[in-house]
Amino acid sequence: MREVAVVGVGVNKWGELWEKSLRDIFVEAALKAMDDADVSKIDALYVGCMAPGLFVGQEHLASLLADYLGQCPIPAARVESACASGGLAFRTAWMDVALGLHDIVLAGGVEKMLDVDGGGATYALATAADQEWEGYNGATFPGLYAMIANAYQKKYRISYDKFRDQLAHVAVKNHDNGLLNPNAQYHMKLTLDAVKNATMVADPLRLFDCSPITDGAASVILCPVEIAKKKFRKHKIIEVIGTGAATDTIALHDREDFTYLKATEIAAQQAYKMANVFPKDIDLAEVHDCFTIAEICVTEALGFFKPGKGGEAAASGVTALDGKMPINTSGGLKSKGHPVGATGIAQIVELTEQLRGEAGKRQLKDPRVGLAQNMGGSGGSTIVHILKSL
Repeated sequence: MREVAVVGVGVNKWGELWEKSLRDIFVEAALKAMDDADVSKIDALYVGCMAPGLFVGQEHLASLLADYLGQCPIPAARVESACASGGLAFRTAWMDVALGLHDIVLAGGVEKMLDVDGGGATYALATAADQEWEGYNGATFPGLYAMIANAYQKKYRISYDKFRDQLAHVAVKNHDNGLLNPNAQYHMKLTLDAVKNATMVADPLRLFDCSPITDGAASVILCPVEIAKKKFRKHKIIEVIGTGAATDTIALHDREDFTYLKATEIAAQQAYKMANVFPKDIDLAEVHDCFTIAEICVTEALGFFKPGKGGEAAASGVTALDGKMPINTSGGLKSKGHPVGATGIAQIVELTEQLRGEAGKRQLKDPRVGLAQNMGGSGGSTIVHILKSL
């Protein structure tokens, strides 16, 4: 297989984009990526999008988006794996280039979530859970992640107050990072007290423990490393050195231990093996913090921290911008926003900008290797990618 590089990235300002349609926000991010790579023509397109039919009444995105991007008659496909749709689109585009099918491929992600009311958005998102066992009985994702949080607290015998403090540290840290990201949905500084005293959503999760509903898109351009070295010298070359994917049961009750994200562990092991690296070799990570407890569980499953110690790491500053293992330098889903189909692609954008040294005020000091973890539902599917600057 061919080695693959990311040579262009683009993301638009995320938030409540009332004046723009799904196709508008996708094309905006895609053109930014193409401009960044200095290309006007792509060979293929893959777009991650979870539920366009439910959110905006539009399916058949392959034709629609290739057309509005002015790239017909290229091959194109919509890719779906719930909230991991963007990560899967990137993996599919990577496989396309690695196998030699095409040379210049765009991987994008988009979701327009605010064209429906809160009930409509809740229904659309709940389709990523087990409809017969969870959805039918009224379990929404705040409730499912609250169950994970309660089980986690009891398993590791953490006092309620200490655990609430750990969760709050995740939210505060990610909002601090989001303040430095001009494309983040929320530029809002939080305090521990504000997080811990916010409106209860599903005990122990409060309002600021939950990621928002978001409109947004992100795109990246991939090509073979060999071509990148010859034709794409505008930026430092960023190579995709590892990728992994795995699934778990969609319903929490079918898992042996739903405080541990097994699919994330397996996907990460695949990516580490391909990249020939270990968790200690990762300089930064973008992980799927749809809820504060999710970031804690993910960092443990990735091998950054021992089981039961992810919350302590966040509370002690280990995962901050100036910490030993920076997590979600972009602000994460919590502050940057979570347009579910676009999230996995935006993680790649952040890693690429950090590894290039182009992340602005949130730039880390000389990172070389970054990891992105994107998951669907309550961990029923997970995609992990590892990138390295050449």
